[in-house]
Amino acid sequence: MEQFVNWLSGIIWSPALIYLCLGVGLFYSFATRFLQVRHMKDIIPLMFKGGKSEAGISSFQALTLALSGRVGTGNIAGVATAIAFGGPGAVFWMWAIAFLGAGSAFVEAALGQVYKVKQDGQFRGGPAYYIEKGLKMKWYAVLFAIVTVIATGVLLPGVQANSIAASVDNAFGISPAITGAALVIFLAAIIFGGVKRIARVAEFVVPFMALGYILVAVIIVALNISELPGVLKLIFSSAFGMDAAFGGILGAAITWGVKRGIYSNEAGQGTAPHAAAAAEVSHPAKQGIVQAFSVYVDTLFVCSATAFMILITGMYNVAPEGKAQIINNLGDIEPGPAYTQSAVESVMPGFGGPFVAISLFFFAFTTIMAYYYMAETNLAYINQKVKRVWTDYVLKIAILGMVFYGSVKTAGLAWTLGDIGVGSMAWLNIIAILLLTKPALKVLKDYEAQLKDGKDPVFDPVKLGIKDADFWEQEYSKPLEKEEKTG
Repeated sequence: MEQFVNWLSGIIWSPALIYLCLGVGLFYSFATRFLQVRHMKDIIPLMFKGGKSEAGISSFQALTLALSGRVGTGNIAGVATAIAFGGPGAVFWMWAIAFLGAGSAFVEAALGQVYKVKQDGQFRGGPAYYIEKGLKMKWYAVLFAIVTVIATGVLLPGVQANSIAASVDNAFGISPAITGAALVIFLAAIIFGGVKRIARVAEFVVPFMALGYILVAVIIVALNISELPGVLKLIFSSAFGMDAAFGGILGAAITWGVKRGIYSNEAGQGTAPHAAAAAEVSHPAKQGIVQAFSVYVDTLFVCSATAFMILITGMYNVAPEGKAQIINNLGDIEPGPAYTQSAVESVMPGFGGPFVAISLFFFAFTTIMAYYYMAETNLAYINQKVKRVWTDYVLKIAILGMVFYGSVKTAGLAWTLGDIGVGSMAWLNIIAILLLTKPALKVLKDYEAQLKDGKDPVFDPVKLGIKDADFWEQEYSKPLEKEEKTG
């Protein structure tokens, strides 16, 4: 079984996907004229502008819901595995895919907004919806929905649960089975409450957990500030094969940096558009810009915090797959949260293990919540025509079961299953957004033109020649027309 899983992961994560992700990010960065830089000044106002409604959540809630999916075990355990298998240079490639991926994140989030629908009293959207409406390829949309239900409902939750269980065991000596059972109880209490409850929890937890974690990282870096120039030099020299020790693993640095970068920030993967579509905004570009910023928060802030703590304290091993071990500072410790715990412990004895375990609990638990929301959204898409209430309960039981299963299984198997889920979604979504580049760029151009005219941008798909944006045509535009006539 494990051999087959490894083989399948190797096929999905071939160099083709690695360079496709980098290439698409580069393409959208140029096509949008690096909106991730040009619109930085707009992010804070957009984040807090607009409120929630009965059907939708606020822009800030949508951001935190997307961040709860992005900021997870990839930010702690994922960075550690990237360094362990790709060397310090992998950190640079995580930064690169984050910067370039912000362009892809804008496109997929904007498309999620354009083609969203109001279903069962709440906004629904995501790749399955924009594939069907934008590309007129129902079979492709159903394929994406099925893959996403399997990936986010079955394959990915186990990675998050495994890292929580491992870190709790390392810090407190609590059995993974007990941790797994506790996670199942907590998760059940939330997912049976619906998307609004998930959004409320994410809105409260995500900002505090990220800021607290970054603060501890800043303290550790400050206490070792003399080492920082050397760490930065090591990251950049290793990223391009110029370091003597890591010169022979350039390919591994790129592969693991991009793979773990995408796993963490999810740019182009097709997960974030689900949360983006749920936001109550007047123009799709608004939420697209906010979601582009979430990639920065995830990788440039939180992942960097982990990387600097690990590298500046020297608490890591480097053992590329199929090659001799290059660095062994931690003995036989398995790559994962233990690297970060060791890093914090080396500076703050007695604090590091518990702190990272608690941080990882909040990071990973909110990610599992976000995964459930994505799986539920795609299940709702599949069940649009025929109501199959029993499938909702099957999904809930499946994700709860996989959370427990992931808690007690080996980290290697959990991560490989997660990689299969991420890679499968990425292949399907990236092809879809490339085919939908034209409407996405029209949305950005329209938004910028209205800003230039001093307006608060409002989306009108008919004016732009974008078809099948049903919500905007039928439910959003009509009330606006009435207001204009009576005003």
